[in-house]
Amino acid sequence: QLSLFRLTVKRPFSTSHSSVDAKEIKKFQLLAHKWWDEEGEYSALHSMNDIRVPFIRDTLLSMSSNYLRGNPLSGVKILDVGCGGGLLSEPLGRLGASVTGIDPLEDNIRTADQHKSFDPVLAKRIRYKSSSLEEIVEESMETFDVIVASEVVEHVADLETFIKCCSQVLKPEGSLFITTINKTQLSYVLGIVVAEKIMGIVPEGTHEWEKFVPPEELEHILESNGFSVKTVKGMLYNPLSGSWSWTESTSLNYAVHAVKSGAQGQSGPTGTPSETDIQQCSATAATAG
Repeated sequence: QLSLFRLTVKRPFSTSHSSVDAKEIKKFQLLAHKWWDEEGEYSALHSMNDIRVPFIRDTLLSMSSNYLRGNPLSGVKILDVGCGGGLLSEPLGRLGASVTGIDPLEDNIRTADQHKSFDPVLAKRIRYKSSSLEEIVEESMETFDVIVASEVVEHVADLETFIKCCSQVLKPEGSLFITTINKTQLSYVLGIVVAEKIMGIVPEGTHEWEKFVPPEELEHILESNGFSVKTVKGMLYNPLSGSWSWTESTSLNYAVHAVKSGAQGQSGPTGTPSETDIQQCSATAATAG
């Protein structure tokens, strides 16, 4: 659950560019080589795969009858935003998907590239790129069938702009999967005080409670930007067993599946995103799982 986004609005003829907080990057650089230590700082993200990967797989399979046994996601193009060391990209690639993982922290991409190289099949199916989200918008308009933003949106400076960027690189009727943390008193106590300060489940300083996103707010932003929210499910982490499970309560962690509208009528008069919208999609992602 380590991710950082900084969003800026580009103005015409401006030479400014989005940037990541140098202190945060330095902190995550120290952890970049630990992504694949299943008992280390990222252990909760490793075990999260036990529920987030089947959630993505089964949801996509329920929407399509075209799948191959053994490679159920064959032919599906997935963008993993803030891919970190590739913890989620790899299992999606093993299911047959063509995965692009982006992360602006080069150390993370280096770690991800090195790890996938051990598996010749993954080496062909996964492409990693040291990049922010806004840097691929123009070159990737309506390119992906699926976008995954796992443990990312709670670090976004401008959530609506981030969702708009996701919409622009997603094909019509494409799926967006999000996992994040609710903004409740319970999430502050357990997500920050207990998880960071007492048990050290994630490194201290990883999260800012003010940036946590209530599901109602996330649903509103998604629906106002041309998405239809299909599923909202609560997630619960058991620090004693180190395992995740689904729960009715969304008071802590939760997962969302939303589908982009098939008709593009959100931005320009022709239904295509305007140049202003593209310029506004300035998001830099770092170190998500």
